[in-house]
Amino acid sequence: KPSTPSHQRQAINAKPLTRSPKGFKQVAHKYPMLSLSNSYSREEIADWISKLPEDVEIVCELKYDGLSISLWYEDGVLTKALTRGDGVKGDNVIENIRTIASIPQHLPIANSQSPITNTFLELRGEVLLPWAAFERLNKEREEQEETLFANPRNAAAGTLKLQNPATVAARGLDAYLYYMLGDNLPTDNHYENLQRAREWGFKVSDTMRVLHNLDEIKAFIDYWDVERRNLPVATDGIVLKVASIEQQEELGYTAKSPRWAIAYKFQAEKALTKLVSVDFQVGRTGAVTPVANL
Repeated sequence: KPSTPSHQRQAINAKPLTRSPKGFKQVAHKYPMLSLSNSYSREEIADWISKLPEDVEIVCELKYDGLSISLWYEDGVLTKALTRGDGVKGDNVIENIRTIASIPQHLPIANSQSPITNTFLELRGEVLLPWAAFERLNKEREEQEETLFANPRNAAAGTLKLQNPATVAARGLDAYLYYMLGDNLPTDNHYENLQRAREWGFKVSDTMRVLHNLDEIKAFIDYWDVERRNLPVATDGIVLKVASIEQQEELGYTAKSPRWAIAYKFQAEKALTKLVSVDFQVGRTGAVTPVANL
């Protein structure tokens, strides 16, 4: 069975266990957690595709607006959950991750149609706060005269760093899986590996598609640039990945990102608002601060 590409297998030379300033233990990633190159036009996507093998299949996925998490399963048991951190090491937030219902605590080792056969498996995903949970949380904070979160991503990031798992559980975090690593992967195909993870109980987006040319990719982008507004979670783009793990290995990495994947970012949404009035607040020192009511 296929293994993790050789360029991902090298262990990172970092202190294995330290304490982060916020009280979480820091652990070195087994595989670097690199960022994706961003593109903002279809011309940049076309340029990226032109550098790929002719027979390539592209997996298109929604880019969820949350924060990345690395889930370590050893002998089928969830043992660590690391944030991206600096890409070399991250905080182990395992107790908070255990509160997310869509993340299995155990994987099927036997007596299953698709059992795992390797002793170590890393599953990467995006932790996020659905719109409904975000709005409920901000309403509660408003009633308690606390500062509101600017967006679901900030709320999810702040929640995942809390020291009280009970508070984390009450906020309703969710997670979508987007990649699999290990020494004995189920298949040599990224899309098929995620379908296997779905069978194990992970939440994998059903919007994923395997596409074969630029026209299909453009149609996918155009559709979701509009339809994403109807989704229960925030998204900010599309991620394109080469489906074949073997081709991923051949394409390799730059110093900062994989050559076999790229992110297309949606343009920031713009809207008009009305200035209703302006209040002037006088502080203790006599300073006057104008406050716009929109």
